[in-house]
Amino acid sequence: MKALIARSYGPLEDLEFADLPTPAPGPRQLLVRLQATSLNAVDKVLVTGAMRDALPVRHPFVPGVDVSGVVEAVGEDVTRFSAGDAVIAWNSVAAGALAEYIVIADAPSVAPRPAALTATQGAALPTGALTAAALLDALPATEGDTALIVGAAGGVGSFTVQLARQAGLTVLATGRADDEPFLRRLGADHVLDRRAVDVAEEARRLTDGGVDAVIDLANAGPALAATAAAARTGGRLVSPLGGPSTFERGVTAVYTGTRAPEGRLEELAARAADGRLSVEIHADYAFAQADRAVLDFASQHVRGKVTVTF
Repeated sequence: MKALIARSYGPLEDLEFADLPTPAPGPRQLLVRLQATSLNAVDKVLVTGAMRDALPVRHPFVPGVDVSGVVEAVGEDVTRFSAGDAVIAWNSVAAGALAEYIVIADAPSVAPRPAALTATQGAALPTGALTAAALLDALPATEGDTALIVGAAGGVGSFTVQLARQAGLTVLATGRADDEPFLRRLGADHVLDRRAVDVAEEARRLTDGGVDAVIDLANAGPALAATAAAARTGGRLVSPLGGPSTFERGVTAVYTGTRAPEGRLEELAARAADGRLSVEIHADYAFAQADRAVLDFASQHVRGKVTVTF
């Protein structure tokens, strides 16, 4: 099978196409023929080895954690799926989706793909929507609360804005000036141009003292203090990237990543299929251009998801 691989840790420019053996499913595994995948920030981390101590990979390594395709074969003890079923999945750091075939576990991280979702839309859903849902779980939020979403225009952010608004939150979203129509269409009540205003100061002004929660998708470590300043006294900050446990004025932090509890991916897919959740695709590349897709994704401002279709 054809695959885009990294032969060792190194720059994204070193990714290359290669022929690899087609894998076979073991017990409780599915062999999926890829129809589409989407790109995520973790792909860069895994390829370059930026977090190799915490997230090591084996080489040759095939990036791509989002799966959308058709089951080719199933291993022993698989009862939920059969050959020919359309599925979507989040494959975590096992990755492997920038290839013609992939073996994935029969787990809550795989779900049937509704007929109303194209393969490309299905590929854009798992990591972004599952992470957004986990961030909302971590708040927890009450209808009427205010939330500032930092990095709102990207793959995770575009889903976070929608889920927050649907949960009854007043949403302040950061982006660029030209992101405003996009973010308002997704449900943002206010759009803060991060290049033109002090985000924390503007959020405090708009909410008379600070938001109830900050969801920061862009910053990590000490840099989170700048956006934590947008929260009210005793408020909270949620991030998938890690940092201090507390900030000034009693602002507390919760750190969470992508999660796939039982039934969650099916629920999100159903919302996307019936139009309650918009799947925003910034650009779609053919598999033959997957190396270019990775480089563009890493270097450009992206609204929504970048996908690769086979």
